[in-house]
Amino acid sequence: MKYISTLLLVAATAEAHYRFPKLILNGQTDAAEWTYVRQTKNYQDNHGVSDVNSADMRCFQVGKGKSTAKVAAGDTMGFVAAAEISHFGPVQFYMAKVPDNADINTWEPSGNVWFKAAKIDAVPSGGGALTSDEKTWPAYKKTSVSFTIPKNVPSGQYLVRVESIALHQAQSAGGAQIYLSCAQVEVTGGGNGTPGPLVAFPGAYKAGEAGLLWSYYPLKTTYTAPGPAVWQG
Repeated sequence: MKYISTLLLVAATAEAHYRFPKLILNGQTDAAEWTYVRQTKNYQDNHGVSDVNSADMRCFQVGKGKSTAKVAAGDTMGFVAAAEISHFGPVQFYMAKVPDNADINTWEPSGNVWFKAAKIDAVPSGGGALTSDEKTWPAYKKTSVSFTIPKNVPSGQYLVRVESIALHQAQSAGGAQIYLSCAQVEVTGGGNGTPGPLVAFPGAYKAGEAGLLWSYYPLKTTYTAPGPAVWQG
């Protein structure tokens, strides 16, 4: 009985969490997981990253990449959330350009290489309190999230990083859980913009900063996601 109870607890824990294993491009979803997305360490149990100083904050990957998808600047790119984004909080999208002389399948995105391309943040309700439901958090309980590749981003190969910051246990430092993965894409038809500011993972976030904390009481009236501003290319 104890063994069965443990299995049920593990299964329930995995169901409560999630991962981002597939892309949605031009309305088409990858047939198989981890085709263009680097397989993450939570592929079996869906756990998140809680240590913002860990190298797992980059791509949380368990191995090298396999394939690279093509996407045009200005197009919409989405990630499937399996089975859904089951915790409230913001979703953010970062991009890092792969050096011309690097192999995208093995390139490690360390240092100041990431810029924020988009975010799905809290929605204020006329100055009232922010809640922990879908009214405040548009990505909460969604089975996919998407953003637009900036039109002025230079053409080339990129890692595109999606992150969902779960705030349900973030009453103190280290309580936030980050669910993330990185896709490999080649951007075509780009512009001549200079994306920035560039930040590093780890390094962009600090444990205990306001964007990684949540108060159920007193209720928050404002919220700002961690990291740099979205690049307005």
